[in-house]
Amino acid sequence: MRTPAPETTRKQPGRLSRAAQRDQRRFYLFILPWLIGFVLFQAGPMLFAIGISFTDWLLVDTPVWRGLAHYRTMRSDAAFHAALRNTLYYSAASVPLAIALSLGLALLLNRRWAGMSVFRTIFFVPSLVSGVAVVLVWGWLFNPRYGAVNGLLGSLGLPQPGWLSDPRWAMPTIILLGVWSVGGIVVVYLAGLQNVPTELYDAARIDGAGRWQMLRAITLPMVSPVTFFLMVMVTIGSLQVFAPVYVLTEGGPRNATLTLPLYIYQNAFRFQKYGYAAALTVVLIVIALALTLLQLALARRWVYYTGWSGR
Repeated sequence: MRTPAPETTRKQPGRLSRAAQRDQRRFYLFILPWLIGFVLFQAGPMLFAIGISFTDWLLVDTPVWRGLAHYRTMRSDAAFHAALRNTLYYSAASVPLAIALSLGLALLLNRRWAGMSVFRTIFFVPSLVSGVAVVLVWGWLFNPRYGAVNGLLGSLGLPQPGWLSDPRWAMPTIILLGVWSVGGIVVVYLAGLQNVPTELYDAARIDGAGRWQMLRAITLPMVSPVTFFLMVMVTIGSLQVFAPVYVLTEGGPRNATLTLPLYIYQNAFRFQKYGYAAALTVVLIVIALALTLLQLALARRWVYYTGWSGR
């Protein structure tokens, strides 16, 4: 009589092997510090702000439920409308300028010329300087009375604007300050440009393509994922502009540079309206989320990935 062969252990469908389970535990162990930080310092405060936005709270007493009262107040709040308009204006102007300027500088710094590493360092160093220090220097340069910019314009016989003291020029000055420090963006673009296969350029030259044609047909499509990433990050960063307007103008003159982050700060720490400040924070988060989702939806039309055009 034949002895039946021992049954081999079979892995049940949907069940991970011991090695996979071990790797999974290690994965969660390694991301645990980030996960704790995310919950404590990002997700937690965000959910807390959403809850406080429906109340009146003075920190020392019990929050009083107000429902949607703070959100209804925004409809008649002229300062909120000015802050929202200025924030969107700053973002719409600074993001394209920063991206275009960074790409142009990266294209120049990507050339293999003698001493190019020195120029790369020069363009990157400003992004390492403290934000407040840069803002103070910028304020001295654009001072309408003794600033170097108006001194240069005066020596050339050109008009000397009031810059930060003039409502027409205050926000453009803040935008120039935001665009000036693009060293970090340039470095990211340089990394993207150096990853473009040189074989594509060699084939294009053989076909008789010029520099402009190679830029339009090869360089821009190949760095489009980098451009997309930078657009999302720079847009979110532009919505959080605070230090320049706080240090230089405090939102003036006549609310010309009042932004949502500054208005949130004023309501929370100057007027002690923590519930209203939390509601403004929620609005800012929603705007950032909406713009990010819009960029994700439009990315399929112009972002090119190797082997998949996204169309």
